[in-house]
Amino acid sequence: MENSKTPRTVPIQSETFSNPVNAEIRRAAATGIYDIRGGGAKRKVPHFDDLLFLGASVSRYPLEGYREKCETSVTLGTRFAKNPIELDIPVTIAGMSFGALSGPAKEALGRGASMAGTSTTTGDGGMTPEERGHSSKLVYQYLPSRYGMNPDDLRKADAIEVVVGQGAKPGGGGMLLGQKISDRVAEMRTLPQGIDQRSACRHPDWTGPDDLEIKILELREITNWEKPIYIKVGATRPYFDTALAVKAGADVIVIDGLQGGTAATQDVFIEHVGIPTLACIRPAVQALQDLGLHREVQLVVSGGIRNGADVAKALALGADAVSIGTAAMVAIGDNDPKWEEEYQKLGTTAGAYDDWHEGLDPAGITTQSPELQARLDPVEAGRKLRNYLKVMTLEAQTIARACGHNHLHNLEPEDLCALTMEAAAMAKVPLAGTDWYPGKTGF
Repeated sequence: MENSKTPRTVPIQSETFSNPVNAEIRRAAATGIYDIRGGGAKRKVPHFDDLLFLGASVSRYPLEGYREKCETSVTLGTRFAKNPIELDIPVTIAGMSFGALSGPAKEALGRGASMAGTSTTTGDGGMTPEERGHSSKLVYQYLPSRYGMNPDDLRKADAIEVVVGQGAKPGGGGMLLGQKISDRVAEMRTLPQGIDQRSACRHPDWTGPDDLEIKILELREITNWEKPIYIKVGATRPYFDTALAVKAGADVIVIDGLQGGTAATQDVFIEHVGIPTLACIRPAVQALQDLGLHREVQLVVSGGIRNGADVAKALALGADAVSIGTAAMVAIGDNDPKWEEEYQKLGTTAGAYDDWHEGLDPAGITTQSPELQARLDPVEAGRKLRNYLKVMTLEAQTIARACGHNHLHNLEPEDLCALTMEAAAMAKVPLAGTDWYPGKTGF
């Protein structure tokens, strides 16, 4: 008897056990080790694209871009530091270490940031003379590993960023595999050349906010109270982390969301620990407001910032500035399609390459190979970064003027609406076409 059931002509792939998931199961079964990679989360989460600006029409008066100014400057560290950092634009370069990045890449970041009138950041592994020499404003990262840390470099810096966590790995430490630990990297980090290293997940000399307060005071004394002290946290509990960091004496809070990148860590950290950047801004701002210190203690937001619209949205939600890492790397040449043939040989493709820990980057950015580093011209790459930062700033100004504001810091939540329920709840701005967002009270 002929089967009367209609044959299934289109195979259905499981959403739970998709091809990428099955491939990872097979890889884990074959190797017995967890996957390591760089970059940030690749999963889709609510982000700045889920927000829209409400430009001026009748109820608001827009500014004319050709005749009316829109200021972009920001000063970081006004609370206690004798010498706050004054920036021309509210976009800074995030901490990326020499070791994870090549020397020419670090130089390019310094050159581009300086030309744009903003700051760059050292990252784990210490301060190189080239980076200090090409960065008009340099933030020195003080990390749990203490690699390369010394009082002389603290005094040479323009600000100090105490890193408690990163968005890609809150609660976890980073990795630098032996193939990237060259003689120079080993010397700077006081490590054996060619041996894998793993950074600590917490500072060795404190276990809570009280110890953090002591450490901040020590850093202020070492630098004669001149340098702003930033505290950087991975976004998990932004309200409480911000409040405790402020009470410990921070001048600036840096919050890094789930989309923030890293040089190398476990993939399970990157994809499953932390919260989206969009979800961390309003709680951090609320903490500052509850303490009566919003704007006196500055808030810097990082994690997935890509363009001027993202900058404007972060500022409208209450941030004072943003920080970029992955986008800056792309601007200077990371994942450039011109190296597609070589990316293919590595088993990947331009735009997906994230095996930064292997030190084989064809673009010469995440490598310590002299041959690959030579492919990156730091002068030309710095110019590209300057151009990119200029465009981001112009885009943010365009949006601010359209909303009737003469300074980027005058953008406000009222200028925004959300396209999804999730984004409305996270950003606490109304769903488009309504005056409501999930959790809003007082009707």
